[in-house]
Amino acid sequence: MKRFLLLVIAVLYSTLALSVVNINTATKEELDALPGIGPVKSQAIIDYRKANGPFKTPEDIMKVKGIKEGEFGKLKGEISVSGPTSAPAAAPAKSPAPPASTAAKSEPTKEDKKAAAAKEEKAAAPAKAMAPPQEEKAAKDDKKAAAAKEEKAAAPAKAMTPKEEKAAKDKAAKEEKAAKDKAAKEEKATKDKAAKEERPTKDKATKDTKAAKDAKDEAPKK
Repeated sequence: MKRFLLLVIAVLYSTLALSVVNINTATKEELDALPGIGPVKSQAIIDYRKANGPFKTPEDIMKVKGIKEGEFGKLKGEISVSGPTSAPAAAPAKSPAPPASTAAKSEPTKEDKKAAAAKEEKAAAPAKAMAPPQEEKAAKDDKKAAAAKEEKAAAPAKAMTPKEEKAAKDKAAKEEKAAKDKAAKEEKATKDKAAKEERPTKDKATKDTKAAKDAKDEAPKK
């Protein structure tokens, strides 16, 4: 009986030893398998030990953001800071089950996806086939509208009668003559203004010259 109890204790001890995870060397997947530790916290543990070095005690895991006493209470006894790293003993038994169920469900899911994709492609085919003609029709309509607009703009010039054409030429000649007359008038006004401004200067020079001459003529008489 004692031997049997010792054997049970040894098995339990070995099981517990196998389920201990070294938080200094464990991978993200191994940390993720721990109770209360998800992908975010497992990545936080890895980032912390990269930035601050290895954990010295299991309690140091509470220094990681998001892991408090409640989480540590679940982890206590399942983590260590030395020794080999292994996933919990229950993990191998549970791990095959999800792939099996996933595999069972994956086949119909893929088929459904393929069928849905084929259905969507079939439904989209008429639209794709109709798109180019619609676009081509729209482009043709735009070209027709532009051509009609240009033709309408050019129509008065083509339909102008000889009388209208003569009137247009006369109008253009009249406008040109008026522009020339205006330019000549402005030029004359500019010259007149310059001459008017220059006249006092000439008159003064003439007066000064005459005064000097008169003074010279009177000099011998004295």
